[in-house]
Parts: sequence; structure tokens; C-alpha cells
Amino acid sequence: MNRTTGTYSVSTVAGEKVQAFVPRPLPPAKPPLVVEGDLARLHSDALAAIGRLDVAGAMVPSPDWFLYGFVRKEAVVSSQIEGTQATLQDIVAFEATRRSDRPADVEEVCNYVDAIAYARKELANPKGIPLCTRLLCAIHKRLMKGARGNDKQPGTVRTSQNWIGGTRPGTARFVPPPPDAVPAALTALEKWLHGNDALPPLVKAGLAHVQFETVHPFLDGNGRIGRLLITLLVEHWKLLSSPLLYVSLGFKRHRQEYYERLNAVRKSGDWEGWTAFFLECVRESADDGVATARNLFSQVNDDRRKVTASNASTLIAVRLFDLLPTHPMVTLPRCTELLRTSKPTAVKAIDALRKVGVLDEITGKLRDRVYAYKAYLDVLAKDTAIVR
Repeated sequence: MNRTTGTYSVSTVAGEKVQAFVPRPLPPAKPPLVVEGDLARLHSDALAAIGRLDVAGAMVPSPDWFLYGFVRKEAVVSSQIEGTQATLQDIVAFEATRRSDRPADVEEVCNYVDAIAYARKELANPKGIPLCTRLLCAIHKRLMKGARGNDKQPGTVRTSQNWIGGTRPGTARFVPPPPDAVPAALTALEKWLHGNDALPPLVKAGLAHVQFETVHPFLDGNGRIGRLLITLLVEHWKLLSSPLLYVSLGFKRHRQEYYERLNAVRKSGDWEGWTAFFLECVRESADDGVATARNLFSQVNDDRRKVTASNASTLIAVRLFDLLPTHPMVTLPRCTELLRTSKPTAVKAIDALRKVGVLDEITGKLRDRVYAYKAYLDVLAKDTAIVR
């Protein structure tokens, strides 16, 4: 099926003529996108998987258990799609020690975590910033914080032409709209998101991602913000009660098809192909999240039984164990702070957890030691490794 999804604007950039693509406003038209047949089945399967994920997230004693890990997993994987080399272990280690061998990459992922926390807080506040261009700019400002983002106009919609692939616009794989067309495109997207389109919310989240990526309104960080937009919409439209869906995992596993599907929308208007791909990625990522949640829950329960059954354990040791799902790497000073106790008492708690095999010292040093809940991290970090 072919449909026209935009027009081309010809301009001169750096002395060469460039054809920049200006997308038509959503929803897809002529013909309209209809969720029926195979698409309806895929949509139903994806919603069922999201429902199972929501139930899995509600089964744990503290919602922070999964929220901590799953948000960071999405941040890591989404950043890896853009070439960032930080792993989940790198992020957890940095949060525990404030030190990193890859400070710039780790900073980018931590910025992502900060950006999503900020956006969720604003959307949950009746007086906060609604889902609009202003919020996206505020998210971008946080995402670009630090050395790598200083020259990327953080928090500002671009005023110059950008492009994707190639060393210059003339050799680019794709050239987004010229800067003077970007504000109107963002306004149209915002209006559609808050309108009464009859398409299912999950399908709309997928369409919004493509439209944002096509507009490419910032000089950098568009991919990460576009994927973060999915996370925010899924929660904002109450498909999930918290951001437990790390859909970037599906995109990462099928990265080449991800880019091909985006391009097919721009070239031939294949919204159906994109929507089918998107719904499959949602289902796959949600099912992965359910399996991860169950494995984490099982791991924590088994290890808690070990801790409480050990003669070496104390009440403080049990308290420390209960903090590990949201602090899977700790140092002695951090334990002292978390437990609000003395250094000798914290040492005894750490030693008790080491004796039962819950905590491992991972530095091999005598000073500035770091202790990891490795079994927990191994489950959570599945598919986040970088092949170096």
C-alpha cells in the first residue's frame, strides 16, 4: 500500500541543494490506518502482554523494586542504540561510587534517567507541564546536560538543518524538515496527541514516535527522546501504571528492521508495516519484562530465605538485604548512610550477606571496596551487554 506521507522542501545548505522531508500531520490518511485483521490481533497480543507486565509490577512488596531497574534498563538500551557504550552495571556502579571508567557515556544514561523522572513528575502534577513541545524541550535540556551536549542547543528546538547518516546533507540517508517548518510540525503533533483520534492509544504511541523521529526537532538526542515519548505515553494513557515497559529492547534486537520501518513510512507511507513491527516489539519487550520480573522476584525470595535462616544474620543485615533491589551495588559509607547506623554495624551487615553468598566484593581492593548483588544484576542486565 502506498500513500503520500509528506512533501519535500528544496533548499541550499552549505552550497548544495538539499531535499528536506516535511511530514504531513497525523493521523495517516488516504487511506486511513485501520486496525483490523492481523493488526488487530497484534494489538490485542501487545495489550495482553502489557497487562501481564502491569500485574507483575504490582506483585512485589515495593513498586520501587522494578521501577528502579526497568527505568535504568530502558535508559541503557535506548542510549546503546545511539552508540553509547555504558552498560547497566556501569550505571549501577557509578550510582554507588560516583566513579566511572566511561564518565561521558555514563553521564548520558544518567541524564536519561533524570529526564524521565522529571517528565513523570510534571505529568503527574495537575499544575505541571503537560505533554507538549515545552515539556519535550525541558526533557531535552536534561538529556543534553554535560560536556557532550553543550554545543547541541540543549532545551531548544533547532534553528539549523540537520540530517541522518552521511557526512553532509547532500549524502544523508534522510533529511528532516527545514528549521522553519519544525515548530508547525511539533504543534500539529501536540494537537493530535491531545485530540480525539479513534485509533487505539498504543497504536497512537507508535505513530507519535515515528512522527517525532521524522521531524527530528533537536540537533541531537532525538532517538532517545522519541523512545522516551513512547514510555511517557504508555503511562500517561494508563496502559501501564508505571514505566516498566523497556520497548527499546525490542528495537535494539531488531535494529536494522527498526530503521527500515521508519524509512518505509517516509518513502511509501507504510504505516501498517511500522505498526505491526511496533506492536511486535511492544509484546516482545513486555513479555521479557514479565520474565525478568518473575526471575527477580524468585531470586529475591530465595535469597531472603537464606539471609533470615543464617545464624550470622542480624536485623540490620535483613534491613540491608531489603534495600538491595534498589541499591544493587553498595559501599561501606553508602550502607552506613542507608541504614543510618555506625560503621562497625554496617560492616557486620555486609559480612553477613557475604557469608550467605548474596553480596560479592567486586574490586579486589582493601580500600574503597564495592559490594554487588550479582545474582540480581545478572537477571536485570540480560541483553544490555556491549560486545567490546
